[in-house]
Amino acid sequence: MDVIIYHNPACGTSRNTLGLIRNAGVEPHVIEYLKTPPIQALLKQLLDRAGLAVRDILREKGTPFAELGLGDQSLTDEALLDAIEAHPILINRPLVVSPKGVKLCRPSEAVLSLLPPQRGEFRKEDGELVVDASGRPAALA
Repeated sequence: MDVIIYHNPACGTSRNTLGLIRNAGVEPHVIEYLKTPPIQALLKQLLDRAGLAVRDILREKGTPFAELGLGDQSLTDEALLDAIEAHPILINRPLVVSPKGVKLCRPSEAVLSLLPPQRGEFRKEDGELVVDASGRPAALA
Protein backbone atom coordinates (compact mmCIF):
# COMPACT_ATOMS: atom_id res chain seq x y z
CA MET A 1 0.00 0.00 0.00
CA ASP A 2 1.37 3.39 -0.98
CA VAL A 3 0.94 5.92 1.86
CA ILE A 4 2.21 9.48 2.16
CA ILE A 5 2.38 11.38 5.44
CA TYR A 6 2.95 15.12 5.59
CA HIS A 7 4.88 14.96 8.82
CA ASN A 8 6.37 17.23 11.45
CA PRO A 9 8.75 15.21 13.62
CA ALA A 10 8.37 17.78 16.43
CA CYS A 11 4.63 16.99 16.71
CA GLY A 12 3.49 14.15 18.98
CA THR A 13 0.29 13.58 17.00
CA SER A 14 2.31 13.31 13.81
CA ARG A 15 4.78 10.88 15.42
CA ASN A 16 1.93 8.73 16.77
CA THR A 17 0.28 8.68 13.34
CA LEU A 18 3.54 7.62 11.72
CA GLY A 19 3.81 4.86 14.32
CA LEU A 20 0.31 3.59 13.52
CA ILE A 21 1.13 3.53 9.80
CA ARG A 22 4.24 1.47 10.47
CA ASN A 23 2.30 -0.77 12.89
CA ALA A 24 0.09 -1.69 9.93
CA GLY A 25 3.19 -2.96 8.11
CA VAL A 26 3.40 0.03 5.79
CA GLU A 27 6.55 2.09 5.30
CA PRO A 28 5.16 5.44 4.14
CA HIS A 29 6.70 8.17 2.07
CA VAL A 30 7.47 10.73 4.77
CA ILE A 31 7.38 14.33 3.63
CA GLU A 32 8.62 16.76 6.24
CA TYR A 33 6.39 19.57 5.05
CA LEU A 34 8.36 22.26 6.90
CA LYS A 35 11.37 21.37 4.72
CA THR A 36 9.40 20.49 1.57
CA PRO A 37 6.01 22.22 1.69
CA PRO A 38 3.37 21.17 -0.82
CA ILE A 39 2.75 23.65 -3.61
CA GLN A 40 -0.64 25.38 -3.54
CA ALA A 41 -2.11 23.29 -6.37
CA LEU A 42 -1.22 20.05 -4.57
CA LEU A 43 -2.54 21.34 -1.25
CA LYS A 44 -5.84 22.28 -2.93
CA GLN A 45 -6.09 18.77 -4.42
CA LEU A 46 -5.43 17.16 -1.04
CA LEU A 47 -8.04 19.35 0.64
CA ASP A 48 -10.60 18.55 -2.08
CA ARG A 49 -9.95 14.81 -1.69
CA ALA A 50 -10.26 15.08 2.09
CA GLY A 51 -13.42 17.19 1.88
CA LEU A 52 -11.74 19.98 3.84
CA ALA A 53 -11.68 23.73 3.45
CA VAL A 54 -8.44 25.68 3.70
CA ARG A 55 -9.49 26.99 7.13
CA ASP A 56 -9.87 23.38 8.34
CA ILE A 57 -6.12 22.81 8.16
CA LEU A 58 -4.96 26.12 9.62
CA ARG A 59 -3.01 25.69 12.82
CA GLU A 60 -3.13 28.54 15.33
CA LYS A 61 -0.96 27.31 18.21
CA GLY A 62 2.75 27.96 17.76
CA THR A 63 2.29 29.71 14.41
CA PRO A 64 2.03 33.29 13.10
CA PHE A 65 -1.76 32.82 12.69
CA ALA A 66 -2.73 35.77 14.93
CA GLU A 67 0.08 38.05 13.77
CA LEU A 68 -0.99 37.52 10.14
CA GLY A 69 -4.65 38.22 10.97
CA LEU A 70 -5.76 34.86 9.60
CA GLY A 71 -8.78 34.77 11.89
CA ASP A 72 -10.35 37.40 9.57
CA GLN A 73 -13.24 35.48 8.00
CA SER A 74 -13.22 37.77 4.96
CA LEU A 75 -9.87 36.39 3.78
CA THR A 76 -10.14 34.33 0.61
CA ASP A 77 -8.84 30.80 0.23
CA GLU A 78 -6.16 32.19 -2.07
CA ALA A 79 -4.99 34.60 0.65
CA LEU A 80 -4.90 31.75 3.16
CA LEU A 81 -2.98 29.54 0.74
CA ASP A 82 -0.48 32.37 0.17
CA ALA A 83 0.02 32.59 3.93
CA ILE A 84 0.50 28.81 4.17
CA GLU A 85 3.00 28.90 1.33
CA ALA A 86 5.00 31.61 3.12
CA HIS A 87 4.64 29.90 6.52
CA PRO A 88 4.17 26.10 6.16
CA ILE A 89 4.01 25.80 9.97
CA LEU A 90 0.40 26.96 9.50
CA ILE A 91 -0.52 23.52 8.14
CA ASN A 92 -2.17 21.41 10.80
CA ARG A 93 -0.70 17.95 10.81
CA PRO A 94 -0.44 15.26 9.88
CA LEU A 95 -2.11 14.94 6.51
CA VAL A 96 -2.11 11.33 5.31
CA VAL A 97 -2.77 10.09 1.77
CA SER A 98 -3.55 6.46 1.00
CA PRO A 99 -5.48 4.59 -1.68
CA LYS A 100 -8.42 4.74 0.78
CA GLY A 101 -8.47 8.55 0.92
CA VAL A 102 -6.92 11.66 2.44
CA LYS A 103 -7.36 12.76 6.05
CA LEU A 104 -6.14 15.26 8.55
CA CYS A 105 -5.28 12.71 11.24
CA ARG A 106 -6.10 14.53 14.45
CA PRO A 107 -6.42 12.52 16.62
CA SER A 108 -3.78 10.11 15.35
CA GLU A 109 -6.15 7.12 15.40
CA ALA A 110 -8.10 8.75 12.55
CA VAL A 111 -5.45 7.20 10.30
CA LEU A 112 -6.75 3.67 11.02
CA SER A 113 -9.49 3.95 8.38
CA LEU A 114 -6.83 4.67 5.73
CA LEU A 115 -4.71 1.59 6.49
CA PRO A 116 -4.70 -2.19 6.35
CA PRO A 117 -5.26 -3.93 9.71
CA GLN A 118 -2.82 -3.25 12.51
CA ARG A 119 -0.25 -5.96 13.26
CA GLY A 120 -0.30 -5.81 17.02
CA GLU A 121 -0.49 -3.55 20.01
CA PHE A 122 0.19 0.16 19.64
CA ARG A 123 0.41 2.74 22.37
CA LYS A 124 0.75 6.47 21.91
CA GLU A 125 3.83 8.18 23.29
CA ASP A 126 1.85 9.02 26.44
CA GLY A 127 1.08 5.32 26.99
CA GLU A 128 -2.56 5.41 25.83
CA LEU A 129 -3.55 2.08 24.27
CA VAL A 130 -4.83 2.66 20.71
CA VAL A 131 -4.62 -0.86 19.29
CA ASP A 132 -4.78 -4.01 21.41
CA ALA A 133 -2.54 -7.07 21.03
CA SER A 134 -4.91 -8.64 18.50
CA GLY A 135 -4.58 -5.57 16.25
CA ARG A 136 -8.08 -4.25 16.97
CA PRO A 137 -8.68 -0.62 17.91
CA ALA A 138 -8.77 -0.46 21.72
CA ALA A 139 -12.06 1.45 21.61
CA LEU A 140 -13.67 -1.63 20.02
CA ALA A 141 -12.00 -4.20 22.26
